[in-house]
This record gives sequence, structure tokens and C-alpha cells, in this order.
Amino acid sequence: MDATIADAAVPAAHGHLSFVDFFLMADPVVKSVMLILVLASIGVWVVVVQKMAHGRQVRRQVAAFSDTLLAGRALDPAQSPFARQVLGAAARELAFEPEEESLGERRARVERAARRAGFDALKALERGLPFLATVSSAGPFIGLFGTVWGIMNSFSAIAASQDTSLAVVAPGIAEALFATALGLVAAVPAVIAYNRYATALRRLQGEVQAAVERLGGELVHRRAMQHRSTD
Repeated sequence: MDATIADAAVPAAHGHLSFVDFFLMADPVVKSVMLILVLASIGVWVVVVQKMAHGRQVRRQVAAFSDTLLAGRALDPAQSPFARQVLGAAARELAFEPEEESLGERRARVERAARRAGFDALKALERGLPFLATVSSAGPFIGLFGTVWGIMNSFSAIAASQDTSLAVVAPGIAEALFATALGLVAAVPAVIAYNRYATALRRLQGEVQAAVERLGGELVHRRAMQHRSTD
């Protein structure tokens, strides 16, 4: 009876290992891999939280700027930092009037300056994307390296103890697979976040491009009308 209870207690003691147990049992190399992946996973979520806050703000500014142009309302640089940056760049180019410049050339120059300013305002959204791309591509391979190293340690333990029982092999394999799991935990959110924010950035760039084209046409047309009224 006592032997049966003892046998039943063995899996209860050794069959439920926590993440901390896996880390403490791991080889120093595997521990380093685990730490790298944990830090990478934390970094991914930090980037996600930052982009959720800042990206929403920039999207609202671009949408408000586009809506103002579509509605034909007066453009106000105080509307948002985005509007101030784009309108300021367009106004500086519009004030420069070289001789023998056609209306189309002036419009292209104004649009080019406004587009550059608009894309510069979106540069903050590009921060963190290379990190997400790196984690999404390298994370599984870093975890795989930890897995291979852990399995090598398991085979070394078999050779040293000359015992092929599961009790000898299981700890090394468990920590090896845990390294693989950490690699996926870091990589999967990074892939999803990168695809989402890269797509959102391209969409915003398209909206800025369309808004700049409307802005250039409107500003150059107004300037031409002013010159005609003064002549």
C-alpha cells in the first residue's frame, strides 16, 4: 500500500514542472537562449503598446486633414501637428515663384514638398518595425538552437550514465522543447504585429499621397486666381 502511494507521488512531484523549473534545470547555453527570447517577447509587446497609442493619434490627424480637404473647408495649421507640418512645407514652396515656371511645374513642386513633409510625419510609425521583423524571422531559429543544444545534452547524459531510460532523457528534452516554445511565443505576436502595422503604414501613406494631390491642386489654383485678380 505504501509502495503504491509512493509510486503515485513520483509523477505528482516530477510531472508538473513550472517555467521556472525548466529554466533552472537548463544548461547555461539554453538559459541564455531562453533569456534572449523572453526579452525579445517583452520588447515585441512594448512596441505593440507604443504603436497602439501613437498610431491611433497619427491616423486621426491624417483622417481629419483629408476630411477637411474633401469637405472644402478652410485649412488650419493649428488643426494638428500633421497639418502644421504639411501646410508649412507647402506654403514655403508656394511662396517661391521662379520665373518661367508653368502651373504644372509649380504644383508638382508644392506636392513634392508636402508629400515629403507628410511622410516625415509618418516616420515615427516605422520605428520598431525592423525589430518586429527580426524577432518574427529569427525567434524560431533561436529557439531551435536551444532545442538542438538541449537534445545534445540529453544524448550526452545517456552516454555518461549508460542509461536509456526516460528519466535520464526527459529533462533535457523538456527544456529543449521549452526553448522552442519560447521562440514561437516571441515570433508569432511579432509576425502578426509586423503585418498589421506595416499594412496600416502603407495605407496611411496612400491617404497622405491622395491628400497631398488635392492640396497641391487647391493651393496652386488659389495662387493663380490671386495673381489674376491683381493683374
